[in-house]
Amino acid sequence: MRLLIVIVNYRTPALTIDALASIADESRTIPARVIITDNLSGDDSVQRISSEIVSRGYSDFASIIALPKNGGFAYGNNEGIRPYLDSSDPPDYVLLLNPDTVVRPGAIQQLIDYLDANPAVGLAGSRLEDPDGTPQRSAFRFHSLASEFESGLRLGLVSNILRRYIVAPAIPDSAGPCDWVAGASLLVKREVFDRIGLLDDGFFMYFEEVDFCLRARRAGFACHYVPASRVVHLVGQASGVTDKKRANRRRPGYWFDARRRYYVKNHGRLYAMLADLLHASAFALWRIRRIIQRKPDLDPQHFLGDFIRHASWFNR
Repeated sequence: MRLLIVIVNYRTPALTIDALASIADESRTIPARVIITDNLSGDDSVQRISSEIVSRGYSDFASIIALPKNGGFAYGNNEGIRPYLDSSDPPDYVLLLNPDTVVRPGAIQQLIDYLDANPAVGLAGSRLEDPDGTPQRSAFRFHSLASEFESGLRLGLVSNILRRYIVAPAIPDSAGPCDWVAGASLLVKREVFDRIGLLDDGFFMYFEEVDFCLRARRAGFACHYVPASRVVHLVGQASGVTDKKRANRRRPGYWFDARRRYYVKNHGRLYAMLADLLHASAFALWRIRRIIQRKPDLDPQHFLGDFIRHASWFNR
């Protein structure tokens, strides 16, 4: 098998059907197998998606699996990937694709061609963009103590000094290395899974791709950003957490839990506690400055209190 594409659905059947339609032609050309896993949506998702697969003639390359629980993004992907990695004909590549995406023509082949041409690169991510073509930040640096302080404080002078630690730098114009890429459209070589295993489904949602890319880096695989692969990302439409139209929506507990898990797992509890202290302190200073300077309040509701309640100091 050349390519396995996995889409995780949770109560987003219309989005999932649109994403599937956007990859139908390319899936047949490559060829690819598309597996949609449904995280126990509890609505009519499975029936609607199954019906569309049949009525649109996608049955030759696509199918849906109804999972017994909502185990999150990593779990949903793993349940789609595992049987094929364990089969007698495992795929050369696995593409993780969000349901809130529309794939531009040729975008998947661009990722495959890039990894074929770069043996040392184990993972590649697409250029994510708005429907009008405006690029989104989708190539990132790993989180660090410096990045936590910078992102919390939001002071131009400090950000300039710490610019090489900023998690979301300026959007690159050309393909090249980065620390991690967004999991909305992420192509992974089979060898990466063979070396480091599947995604960590201890993450319910968020930080799972950061953790996976870090594990791959430590195993010797580079991660690259490939802007020639263009994918529309309807930000936040699947999860609702990062919806641009609801900028100050309260962050769910699983976001904080995922962040804490990432730091403790990869850097240890002391490092996680320092990261929490730096971010909370810097963010508190920013909130004071925001009031004094009368800047608009675009932060998630109750963020500081929620951050402290979920911090490493009080949770294991």
